[in-house]
Amino acid sequence: MADVELLLNAPELNTGIYEDFSTQEDALKNVKDILDKLGDQIAVIHEKQPDVILQASGPEAIQIGDALTQLNAEWDRINRMYNDRKCSFDRAIEAWRQFHCDLNDLSQWITEAEGLLADARGPDGSLDLQTAGLHQQELEEGVHSHQSSVLALNRTGEGIIQKLSATDGSFLQEKLAGLNRHWKAITAEVMDRQQRLKGENQQLIDYRKKLDELRCWLENAENVLDMRFTFNHEENLRELQVLSEEMEVQGDKLEWLNRTEPEVILDKNVDLQEKNKLSDSLQSLNVRWNKVFREVPDRVRQLEAFVGQPHLVAQAKPFDVQKVVLVSSSLEIPVQTQHALELSAPADLDKTTTELAEWLVLIDQMLKSNIVTVGNAEDINRTIARMKITKADLDQRHPQLDSVFTLAQNLKNKTSSSDVRTVITEKLEKVKNQWDNTQHGVEVRQQQLKYMLSDSIQWDERRKEMEHLMEQCEIRLRMLQQAPKDVLVKQISDNKLLIHDLHRGDITVAAFNDLSNKLLREYREDDTRRVKETTDQMNTCWVNLNERAVDRQNILETELKTVQTSCKDLESFLKWLQEAETTVNVLADAARRENTAQDSACVRELRKQMQDIQAEIDAHNDIFKSIDGNRQKMVKALGNSEEAALLQHRLDDMNQRWNDLKVKSANIRAHLEASAEKWNRLLTSLEELIKWLNTKDEELKKQMPIGGDVPTLQQQYDHCKALRRELKDKEQTILSAVDQARIFLADQPIEGPEEPRRSVHSKAELTPEEKAMRIAKAMRKQSSEVKEKWENLNASASIWQKQVDKALEKLKDLQCAMDDLDADLKEAENVRNGWKPVGDLLIDSLPDHIEKTTAFREEIAPINLKVKTVNDLSSQLSPLDLYPSLKMSRQLDDLNMRWKLLQVSVEDRLKQLQEAHHDFGPASQHFLSTSVQFPWQRSVSHNKVPYYINHETQTTCWDHPKMTDLFQSLADLNNVRFSAYRTAIKIRRLQKALCLDLLELNTTTEIFRQHKLSQNDQLIGVQDVISCLTTIYSGLEEKHSDMVNVPLCVDMCLNWLLNVYDSGRTGKIRVQSLKIGLMSLSKGLLEEKYRYLFKEVSGPTEMCDQRQLGLLLHDAIQIPRQLGEVAAFGGSNIEPSVRSCFQQNHNKPEITVKQFIDWMHLEPQSMVWLPVLHRVAAAETAKHQAKCNICKECPIVGFRYRSLKHFNYDVCQSCFFSGRTAKGHKLHYPMVEYCIPTTSGEDVRDFTKVLKNKFRSKKYFAKHPRLGYLPVQTVLEGDNLETPITLISMWPEQYDPSQSPQLFHDDTHSRIEQYATRLAQMERTNGSFLTDSSSTTGSVEDEHALIQQYCQTLGGESPVSQPQSPAQILKSVEKEERGELERIIADLEEEQRSLQIEYEQLKEQHLRRGINPLASPPDSIVSPQHAPEDAELIAEAKLLRQHKGRLEARMQILEDHNKQLESQLHRLRQLLEQPESDSRVNGASPCTSPQHSALSYSLDQETSSQFHQADDLLVPPHDTNTDLTDVMEQINSTFPACCSSFTGRQQAM
Repeated sequence: MADVELLLNAPELNTGIYEDFSTQEDALKNVKDILDKLGDQIAVIHEKQPDVILQASGPEAIQIGDALTQLNAEWDRINRMYNDRKCSFDRAIEAWRQFHCDLNDLSQWITEAEGLLADARGPDGSLDLQTAGLHQQELEEGVHSHQSSVLALNRTGEGIIQKLSATDGSFLQEKLAGLNRHWKAITAEVMDRQQRLKGENQQLIDYRKKLDELRCWLENAENVLDMRFTFNHEENLRELQVLSEEMEVQGDKLEWLNRTEPEVILDKNVDLQEKNKLSDSLQSLNVRWNKVFREVPDRVRQLEAFVGQPHLVAQAKPFDVQKVVLVSSSLEIPVQTQHALELSAPADLDKTTTELAEWLVLIDQMLKSNIVTVGNAEDINRTIARMKITKADLDQRHPQLDSVFTLAQNLKNKTSSSDVRTVITEKLEKVKNQWDNTQHGVEVRQQQLKYMLSDSIQWDERRKEMEHLMEQCEIRLRMLQQAPKDVLVKQISDNKLLIHDLHRGDITVAAFNDLSNKLLREYREDDTRRVKETTDQMNTCWVNLNERAVDRQNILETELKTVQTSCKDLESFLKWLQEAETTVNVLADAARRENTAQDSACVRELRKQMQDIQAEIDAHNDIFKSIDGNRQKMVKALGNSEEAALLQHRLDDMNQRWNDLKVKSANIRAHLEASAEKWNRLLTSLEELIKWLNTKDEELKKQMPIGGDVPTLQQQYDHCKALRRELKDKEQTILSAVDQARIFLADQPIEGPEEPRRSVHSKAELTPEEKAMRIAKAMRKQSSEVKEKWENLNASASIWQKQVDKALEKLKDLQCAMDDLDADLKEAENVRNGWKPVGDLLIDSLPDHIEKTTAFREEIAPINLKVKTVNDLSSQLSPLDLYPSLKMSRQLDDLNMRWKLLQVSVEDRLKQLQEAHHDFGPASQHFLSTSVQFPWQRSVSHNKVPYYINHETQTTCWDHPKMTDLFQSLADLNNVRFSAYRTAIKIRRLQKALCLDLLELNTTTEIFRQHKLSQNDQLIGVQDVISCLTTIYSGLEEKHSDMVNVPLCVDMCLNWLLNVYDSGRTGKIRVQSLKIGLMSLSKGLLEEKYRYLFKEVSGPTEMCDQRQLGLLLHDAIQIPRQLGEVAAFGGSNIEPSVRSCFQQNHNKPEITVKQFIDWMHLEPQSMVWLPVLHRVAAAETAKHQAKCNICKECPIVGFRYRSLKHFNYDVCQSCFFSGRTAKGHKLHYPMVEYCIPTTSGEDVRDFTKVLKNKFRSKKYFAKHPRLGYLPVQTVLEGDNLETPITLISMWPEQYDPSQSPQLFHDDTHSRIEQYATRLAQMERTNGSFLTDSSSTTGSVEDEHALIQQYCQTLGGESPVSQPQSPAQILKSVEKEERGELERIIADLEEEQRSLQIEYEQLKEQHLRRGINPLASPPDSIVSPQHAPEDAELIAEAKLLRQHKGRLEARMQILEDHNKQLESQLHRLRQLLEQPESDSRVNGASPCTSPQHSALSYSLDQETSSQFHQADDLLVPPHDTNTDLTDVMEQINSTFPACCSSFTGRQQAM
């Protein structure tokens, strides 16, 4: 953090906020990176703080706490410093950018306005009212719109200048001053033209003038109010007081404006627009006046109060270092009582001395860490107060020290050991020395703080004195810089005086620096950064002030030397000019004499003299240009004095005399050449002029056409400027030659018409008169040609210059726009090139990258406007006959192509990111791909349902490989004799495989609430189910990380839920089904689970009707149904169970939760597997101190079955489930089941029952059979409630579910059900049930006898209606199924043909009437007489289409059902045809073989190959003489969805 503070205080961040922005930005970025790393370290420290404090001792904990407090304070301060510096940098960037834009806009407008004003002035400076009127409104609007910009620009510029270096500040100040001068001149001229153009009356002019004066005063007042306080508050107060004094005068002016407004508005000469403008301006001024009138007095009162309390200023400081507070020891260590001081053992003495020593060490540490801000009197005073408290604590604890000494002396007197005395003495000396050192340290620190306070107060006074000195000098320097109209000598003297005062102020600065160095030297252990920063800042400002003053002095002295040199040259030049004028006048008089032309000697002498004077004129030409170039500096150096006006007059007179001298010289030369030789030379001169004009014209034509790029145009522009200068220089020569020719021709006679024909003589024969005439003719031709070419060349040069100027301006605009666009594109391309490939990005970072890419697309959107601007500017070049060069055209095409590529790349990346986020993001199932291993691969169908691919066998399946293995392992449980236990054990194994035995019931409901699964009838997709399961297993992983694999568990549980509730893989599950499935397998009390299940289906009144209970039982029965065990629980038809519940409660329309629980306690047959599941779970870890009488297992683990017929007869669960018995014990004997160890009371109760049963006969047990559950009758009872609500909602309109094609199978299914029921009745007639248990036993009769009895029973029926063997059953079923299905298909085809015929008839009727059969009724044209009939036909056609759709749907259902029946019949044939080699279990006789149930775990039961697999794995072998009992069991297990309850099972738990 110290390094960060040094970086923040570095010169590049504190010298000038408007200088070197890139360096400042890099420095701030570096600081930000360091702060981020420090933040992570500090977070780690805070995380470790509680553990460290718990492990530390008391003093260490206090020390750690103080250190952390200081660390947090330092961290907060460093962050504040960075935030302040960053905000200051951002504000400076924004202010500079805005200032730069406003400055460029204003400069451009001023240039355009000056051009418009100049166009309206004539050559003599007069105003062309017609031209001025064209642009007057535009200029007025520009002045009005830019007025606020000018004020804001000046205000911002002043603030920026103060924070720039001297050189940059002066440059910017001069630029602003120049803009202000131009602005004022333009404003004055526009207002003057406005009055001259409108011819307004004096009242309107005065009204507008006062309006403008009041507006200016209000703007000045608002600027003063908006300015921040400077450190010189008296100056702010004076400005506000001046405003307060002026408010009365301005208020009178506003009152006059309000009073005069109606008169001005009623003036007919003022147009409506001007009236509205004046009215709006006055209204705005009234609003602004009210604001200023309120704020000025309030601000004055604030400043008066502020100036009246100077000590408040010292409290405002930028930074403050957090101090470690010396807490009074009375709060840490309670003062011990006198009784506690009277210690009687060395151990107490050690404890006391140790505590005292630790307290003294704490005081020493606090003294060392107590750092004071040097120069802050308030902080020093607070520290002095704390030191006084510490000193008082020392004095208060001194009696304790004395008591320790007294106690030590007593101990030394009482002990006789010299070693003990020596130890006590050493301890006392050590404590005494420590006490003295601490006390001395406190006193020294107190004295140091007192000196520090005195020095800090003195330093603060010196600082204020230095600030005052700097402020005064700064104001003087600014006033000198703002007064450039003074005489240069006076400016130099004033500046010298300022420098002298600055040198005198060095004494004050030196005294301040000495005092600062003293503070830094003597108190370097404390925080001297404030003193150092202030001193450095003040010295920097002082040095900067001195440098600015010295630089200004050097500039002024240089200007003075230049002006003095120019003045000397002016005097010398005027003296020579007077002599030259005299000489030229003499020569002119001599040349005008009559006899001069005849005297050749005189002419030659005059020519020689003229050559001499012309040489002198040429030699003094540079001197004249130098003087004329420095005339502004010379005038400016004299200021506004009379001498400046006189000098200006002399310079103007010099210019006039210089021009006159050159004209006289040319005239004299022309006069002297008036002879024949002169005119020949004149002809030669004219010829040379013609050649020169032709040359310049050719050069001008070579420059055409206009160039296509800026360098070429710039070269043409420079050439054009040079040509105009040459033409201007040559103008006097050409005009003089033409004038001389005109003078010569004026004296010659006019040539007659015959003269050209006579001029045919040879040159030698020409007379002098003819020669003169020829010369006159040639001169007339050449002079006219020179004049014509001169005028044409001037016109062409002027037109060419205008074209070049306009083209250069347009091309520069285009080039600037292209450069700006290129810079933006480069910046955007750099960002694009910095993108990582989508494949290298982390999945969690995809949303951030999508957001950043979207934001980047929005950021580059303005580039499109720049591209359009560039193209628009390019299109504007064609009307000017300006065609860009090949290089510029390629650059333009390149920019357009780069922009298109940038757009395409951004869109492509965004698309790739979105696709990656869709495929691998949180909403995908990507994290579940780890649930399978090679060669398996998890994939997802279009409806988000997962399926699995085996790359070795190149097959796919719906089931997870682990789920397939699990269901295969469940086949081992088929040897369990009793279906309820077999089902419960299977579910228990499934529950453990899915880790749902770890899930608490209340956690399940909380997660449902968290995912807002409150609408039970709502269908949720696979993704929502995965989200819910992920939340469940993530919570389980936190508690059981070694048992829960989240991806595997989520995938397995999803697989199981889809198998149970969405075997068709539609991708949708009802919310209620999801809740019931998870709640049934979660961990919790059984009764609590009943309550939760009832609550899920009950209504708002917490009551449940038959439909709701049916939905609950339907969803619950799907769990055993999926395991192929539904037949033993009454089948999938839950209507009898619902009826049983409501009959139990007297057929009330609704039942309560208590009534539901009472019925569930009876363990109804359809739900008996649930309590058995709980008993199986409870018995898993139970150990019974008993021995199995069959397998001799001891102790018995799991269920224990005790006989109620024989004493001390126990059976383990393995023997009981397999139906094994011991000698002398029958399966129909009553037994009792225990899932937990028995108590003595239960032993006594069972003994009593055994004793009673000893005296009961077989007839008693036959007459009093007892079921361990509540049976329900399911054969042919009422309508089933099996169809889910979701299927009902998908039926077509007006479709009766009772007419479903599935119902024609009811006879077949009922017949199979009757066979199964009859077999169960036969088993019950030969068996018995347990009397005092929730479990039952099976029959013990011989299996062949059972088959014989069953065949006899079947034989009692009609031989025609009842089949006599399983083969006959299959043939009967197949025959009836096929016949019924063929009949229904034939009926449907016949009905479809009739509907098609009707449809064709309707179509022909519509065609005959000219109506398009495919058009909707509103689009058809129906005549009024046929409207009712057509409407009926259309309605009938609609009904026919609906009926056709329903029939097609029914036909599809029948076809699907037919496929299912064919598959099931194929399985039955396999069961009958397979061979069987019977092997019996544990040596039991073949007659007592337990019954088996085949498990059909495959979900896609329409695929015959999967049935083959199930048969191969799960169907046990049989003898050739397959008994009917096993066949019927196979039938029931094969049709779990169609058969009703199989009541023949010996136990349904």
